[in-house]
Amino acid sequence: MSFWAGKKVVVTGGAGFLGRRVVAGLQTRGAQNVFAPRRKDYDLVHYDNVVRLFEDTKPDLVIHLAARVGGIGANQQNPGTFFYENLMMGAQLMEVGRLTGVPKFVALGTICAYPKFTPTPFREEDLWNGYPEETNAPYGIAKKMLLVQADAYRQQYGFNSIYLLPVNLYGPGDNFDPASSHVIPAMILKIDNALRAGQNEIELWGTGQPTREFLYVDDAARAIVLACERYDGADPVNIGSGREISIRDLAGVIADAMGFTGTFKWNTSKPDGQPRRALDISKAERLFGFRAEMPLEVGIRKTVDWYRNSRPGLADGAALL
Repeated sequence: MSFWAGKKVVVTGGAGFLGRRVVAGLQTRGAQNVFAPRRKDYDLVHYDNVVRLFEDTKPDLVIHLAARVGGIGANQQNPGTFFYENLMMGAQLMEVGRLTGVPKFVALGTICAYPKFTPTPFREEDLWNGYPEETNAPYGIAKKMLLVQADAYRQQYGFNSIYLLPVNLYGPGDNFDPASSHVIPAMILKIDNALRAGQNEIELWGTGQPTREFLYVDDAARAIVLACERYDGADPVNIGSGREISIRDLAGVIADAMGFTGTFKWNTSKPDGQPRRALDISKAERLFGFRAEMPLEVGIRKTVDWYRNSRPGLADGAALL
């Protein structure tokens, strides 16, 4: 906990789904000066706002979580926006951080940065062995540029920036906007609507055959805090749960948690996305002692319970990380 004593910390996206947990985790570990800028006050796509943020806060550590994100549909509809806004936020934050002498910069990448046909489990060494899956490549490449920038700045300026690659996150407080949500909240919303309407069949996108790995949001926050404290290396590091599950089986897990006994109709005219996603998570445990704790079935039930208790409105898709 002494690591955080006296440190001024900026967490971009700190009011979002993951960011709230990271801020709470920092405070639990002893950080007393944590600032989470809001987009209405500091739109980080614009350089002058980034400069003003650093002038106002003078941080010792920056954790960059803010991102323009969404599921397959949102990525297909907004590839230019997703590329430009994610690229500009990351590049400008790291550049101004370098210019102002920030001692450490923690950048969050995405599993979407991996090549479409990466052998599973994904190893960090495979990041550059092909082009990302087409439906979210602009987003994935924009976030991958943070790794390029971090490496370049480390070589030329000795800038301490680390790069973490989380898998798909889920948990209470997730984004349930059907226009931008990821697969778990999207399924929960569809099943809930079907149960309310008395329907016994639900249409889901794709074939159900692709696999994914999911990480409970509280586990992800803990990983980030540990990396802040314990890791200063140049190598990118995967952050995941170590469990691969097909979309079809995931639908069954969520259906069980919600008491849905009907059937799923798979709309094969819709894209599947990347065929498989599962990470080699050994480096995170070796380098900074992180291992996920929340079992998927338990995490799904916690997410469903939160959703049913709060009946959330539509979340802001601009800063969900």
